[in-house]
Amino acid sequence: MQKIKVGIVGGAGYTAGELLRILIYHPEVEIVFVNSSSNAGNFVADVHSGLTGETDLKFTAELPLQQIDALFLCTAHGDSKKFIEEHDVLASVKIIDLSTDFREKRANHDFVYGLPELNRKEIVSARHIANPGCFATAIQLGLLPLAKNGLLKDEIHVNAITGSTGAGVKLSATSHFSWRNNNVSIYKAFTHQHLHEINQSLHQLQPSFVQTVNFIPVRGNFSRGILAASYTKCDLTLEEANEMYREFYREAAFTFIVEKNPDLKQVVNTNKALVYLEKHEDKLLIVSVIDNLLKGASGQAVQNMNLMFGLDEKSGLQLKAIGF
Repeated sequence: MQKIKVGIVGGAGYTAGELLRILIYHPEVEIVFVNSSSNAGNFVADVHSGLTGETDLKFTAELPLQQIDALFLCTAHGDSKKFIEEHDVLASVKIIDLSTDFREKRANHDFVYGLPELNRKEIVSARHIANPGCFATAIQLGLLPLAKNGLLKDEIHVNAITGSTGAGVKLSATSHFSWRNNNVSIYKAFTHQHLHEINQSLHQLQPSFVQTVNFIPVRGNFSRGILAASYTKCDLTLEEANEMYREFYREAAFTFIVEKNPDLKQVVNTNKALVYLEKHEDKLLIVSVIDNLLKGASGQAVQNMNLMFGLDEKSGLQLKAIGF
């Protein structure tokens, strides 16, 4: 089989760095270009130092879009839409966008929301994919089985903490080491942008869903990973809930129901999601953990590419957790 020829736009950020780390060793991929105007001519490994000795690729300001089969947009939110409007991308080129620009379903675009556990069949035949947000991925994977079975009948409460890489590679007042280290803070309480896609997916599976998702995002004092703790009222026993979740994820390539309360280190550096359940009186507690840069971004993007091109869903993504 001829290798998939890939281009990456916005190649200097964290998500692009992780995407490159995966694709360099993907058995079915050839990287044609990595676009970054500010780094044009520089070696990729000079920016993504973890790739030292792994590649001799250089950044380019050029966009040889006629030479590729798949395009990954690792651009800032708002820039992906502008890029597509301003550039002539062949209809045959499959696009996977990692920004927020196309996650909301609208009549003016054909992007499929790329959460494989929700839209696998649509992803397989899609031309364009809107890759889910990191918080949204973790939280949805904890709630989708309940929505599928029409069991979201009360408000949902979510507290989720993320690593500093979720803020992107550009420094801000809340991402400097001296501020982030030994520090935890809440931000965008009840208003986080990922709530839109979370509600959209829950309503897709349970059209009657009208309850509030109360989401408290937390900045963590670590580099990567998301731990989301969600709870809502539920009449199921713990055994019934576990069985329902296992059935929902029976064919999922990377999402697993576990019997022990999970740690972040079990998923960091992997494309896995671990989901754990507890029952407390009439409330079901759901703990879900992912790597925000992999299952929450670049790993899921490659998972979507694999599905779109008829490859083994796990191709290039059999990564080992750091563990300790």
